[in-house]
Amino acid sequence: MNHVPQIKIPATYMRGGTSKGVFFSLQDLPEAAQVPGRARDALLLRVIGSPDPYAKQIDGMGGATSSTSKTVILSKSTQPDHDVDYMFGQVSIDKPFVDWSGNCGNLSAAVGAFAIHAGLVEADRLPHDGVATVRIWQANIAKTIVARVPMSDGAVQETGDFELDGVTFPAAEIAVEFMDPADGEGPMFPTGNLVDDLEVPEDVAAGGVLQATMINAGIPTIFVNAEDLGYTGTELQDAINGDTKALARFETLRAHGALRMGLIQNLEEAANRQHTPKIAFVAKPADYISSSGKHIKADEVDLSVRALSMGKLHHAMMGTAAVAIATAAAVPGTLVSQAAGGGERTSVRFGHPSGTLQVGAQASQVDGEWTVDKAVMSRSARILMEGWVRVPGDAF
Repeated sequence: MNHVPQIKIPATYMRGGTSKGVFFSLQDLPEAAQVPGRARDALLLRVIGSPDPYAKQIDGMGGATSSTSKTVILSKSTQPDHDVDYMFGQVSIDKPFVDWSGNCGNLSAAVGAFAIHAGLVEADRLPHDGVATVRIWQANIAKTIVARVPMSDGAVQETGDFELDGVTFPAAEIAVEFMDPADGEGPMFPTGNLVDDLEVPEDVAAGGVLQATMINAGIPTIFVNAEDLGYTGTELQDAINGDTKALARFETLRAHGALRMGLIQNLEEAANRQHTPKIAFVAKPADYISSSGKHIKADEVDLSVRALSMGKLHHAMMGTAAVAIATAAAVPGTLVSQAAGGGERTSVRFGHPSGTLQVGAQASQVDGEWTVDKAVMSRSARILMEGWVRVPGDAF
């Protein structure tokens, strides 16, 4: 029996923020995968090692979590005044699909660095020493991201002393600005309300109604109060991810919120849109011990937030969800703002399972509708490995 040999594709394995992913230059992909469609999805699934009924991704580059089952495709930008076009694919672990419906805020920090390494940014835009401003077109959601990447001796500086909760070792700081981060063409609050009474099944909330703030900023996100679900907002991963009933409850809640936000037409569609919307629960500040054993004091944060990604509680906080948190916190009256003590603010520091994170955002009302110009956070990124990734030649 004849077997098709493996092919090799230039690729770079990078950490960005608290996520990891496989990065490709568009022109390096096989011709069939250079355009969106079945071949591209099949290739990326095989690269990451999905679908895997064992949920381990042993036969691929994935790390069996939503934070490590990610792919990025970059090319020189087709947009005026931008350096690079950025496509993000969230690869399902146990199902045969790639979700292209949103961005990854954490890997956005690595996009600027990779773009420079790959020669996608014009040399005359790069300082020999200083900070390079990389203008990124996020093609999934048609938004601009600006990454400010440190340069040293003509190359990207990756090492440094910037510490990020959820990442073990320090690295160089990269400031990431999400411009006009309201996601999609509709209003930032798709229902027109800062807080909705969301109808859900009785097994999700007693009485079949749950208060929710639903926002399109950074990534579509549904915020609910932790106490309304019987939580404190200080939970770590094991408290949620080991509870199959809790995970099913969150997924049902997410589906009903997605329907109310107009992201899906019926509840069944939520199963094929796992990346968006996100679901998060918020609470007033409280003392807790992070997953690394670090003691977080209530007076160190404005609120506590726990968020789920791809059906599991995230080990830290998704970058795009952090944008949603900061934006919602800047709008008085949302559940996020209420948990943070109310009032107007231009930045928020919140507690998550791995520690704390501060994000800036300034919101304002224009013609009665809320808008936000940009959200800003600091992340770090570095190349972990570069070379070629190999896949069977008939994988796509």
